[in-house]
Amino acid sequence: MQLNSNRMVCLVFLFAFIGGPIHAADAESPVTIGATVSLEGKYREPSDMIHKAYKFWADKINRGGGLLGRQVKLILYNDKSDDDLTRQYYGKLIEEDKVDLVFSPYSTPLTLAASEVTEQHGMLMLAVAAASKQPWKNGPRYLFQMYAPADRQFIGLLDLMARQNLMTLSVIYDDASDYNVSTVHGIGEWADTFDIKIVFQEAYRDGRRELPGLLKDVKTTGAGALILSAYSPDCYELLRLLGEMNYRPPVLAMPIAPIHPDFQKNAGDMANRVFSPSQWEPDKRIPFPGTRRFDEEFTQFAGRRPSYHAASAFSACQILKMAVSDTKSINNKVLRDYIASLDTVTVLGRFKVDYSGKQVGHNSFVIQWQNGKKEIVWPKKMQTAEPLF
Repeated sequence: MQLNSNRMVCLVFLFAFIGGPIHAADAESPVTIGATVSLEGKYREPSDMIHKAYKFWADKINRGGGLLGRQVKLILYNDKSDDDLTRQYYGKLIEEDKVDLVFSPYSTPLTLAASEVTEQHGMLMLAVAAASKQPWKNGPRYLFQMYAPADRQFIGLLDLMARQNLMTLSVIYDDASDYNVSTVHGIGEWADTFDIKIVFQEAYRDGRRELPGLLKDVKTTGAGALILSAYSPDCYELLRLLGEMNYRPPVLAMPIAPIHPDFQKNAGDMANRVFSPSQWEPDKRIPFPGTRRFDEEFTQFAGRRPSYHAASAFSACQILKMAVSDTKSINNKVLRDYIASLDTVTVLGRFKVDYSGKQVGHNSFVIQWQNGKKEIVWPKKMQTAEPLF
């Protein structure tokens, strides 16, 4: 496979174990693991967390002796948030670089693109950042979901709204991504359950061009809540526009961007009271084993606290290590069969998939930014603060 060298940015990280006695296994070839990360484009912000988590895990595992006594070598390419480039690079990783294993990219669209290649080659892939069901529609055998599904991510917020008697909702979303489509489909189903009326719902493709007009329409509805389902750039654009309009409904929510540690820094005062679904938070009230240690060690390694994107990537690494250690194999079919029947708990939470590989064990919760800090506001048992409206 030939790739335009001007379009390709390759990052190869070899983490060597330094110190301690030299064993025979040290002389063996490393276990090579390949993936793409988005160093550019609309997925750059969350993908940066996944990128750092892969590097953090590789460093940690190599300092502990590697996998099956062999060092781990990461081969990571910059997919630039592009589907076609992702397909090319996963083909290169498998056919030219001859990697032993693969990790997934960020996002539903890129995971779908990567899985089209990995499935052809029978390569196991734990999808660290794909909440939509789309990648599983064609019955892949080697693809497993880490996240709680997109259509269940706003249950908590709708529950909170119903309890506050906020019974009208506007929804706008970027329908270029199946993640957003799935999210909105779930919002509709659960709004019916809570008797919340969706008074305005519109899709768009070009946020900078279309969001101003959509927000004017939303304002006329007088709805008690607005949910935007989109990736980070459009989330920040929405907040900027709301500030210019001096308009804000009692409930404002969006996925992805608000869970990032830099959200307050990037959004300014508009960040206050924004709700978001979250898969995980670096908080002592998260009841999953290893949360505090992961938070501390990742922060020291990366220079910033982890988001749930980092936790999901690290958890996928935990599962892979468990599978390799228990089966004493890096054979992808052997690992696939092991993970398909696994029911365990990682830093992210419970991991259990159904017969198709979709996640059924893990659930998301709701955070809200309050006075410059993320607080868990739903469910009650994990709450660090009461929600503000």
